[in-house]
Amino acid sequence: MSGRALDELLTELEASIALLAEGTAPLEELVAAHQRAVRLLAEAQTRLAELKERADKTAQLLSQ
Repeated sequence: MSGRALDELLTELEASIALLAEGTAPLEELVAAHQRAVRLLAEAQTRLAELKERADKTAQLLSQ
């Protein structure tokens, strides 16, 4: 299981996207923000899949 909470990942992702959307930062900062956003999105998707798997297992146990 990943160490960071999904909420934390999404908050960081939103901050990176806001910087990109603003578009006023220097190009190097925008590229770094994009790279960070891509990494955060991948990590968030992994964390979401882990949480879904746990929820599915719990639902299966409860239905027995």
